[in-house]
Amino acid sequence: MTPRFGQPPLPATRYRRRPGAYAVLLREGRVLLTHQAWPDPEYQLPGGGIDPGEHPIAALHREVHEETGWRISAPVFVGNYRRFCFLPDYDYFAEKQCSIWLARPVARLGPPTEPGHRAIWVDAAEASRLLSDPGSRALLDRALRRD
Repeated sequence: MTPRFGQPPLPATRYRRRPGAYAVLLREGRVLLTHQAWPDPEYQLPGGGIDPGEHPIAALHREVHEETGWRISAPVFVGNYRRFCFLPDYDYFAEKQCSIWLARPVARLGPPTEPGHRAIWVDAAEASRLLSDPGSRALLDRALRRD
């Protein structure tokens, strides 16, 4: 069974399943996070939704590039979890099915192309504290124990 983090689903609310792929990117004891300015400023693992018909690894590469400007290699599956939330960008409630991958950041190709995102390198211990999503924190901690 896939673990759930965060708030339980709201009664009588219809949730759309939204699969997503997210990366833990490590380099010299630091983690690359993305800071999203809108709708609520927060630090996140880079990644996002898997489009219909898109392979999760292709989505991981695309989303990491959009949110950080980095190219990655050698993704290794860490784990998955789900959470229920409202997605203001899409104006619907989602059951996010998040897969987390440990990958190597290999080249910075430019700035993030996703509006409102900044790529930020932080100390690994600080990264866990900065993440607002408890599922991301748990799987980041798992990935750090692995590395």
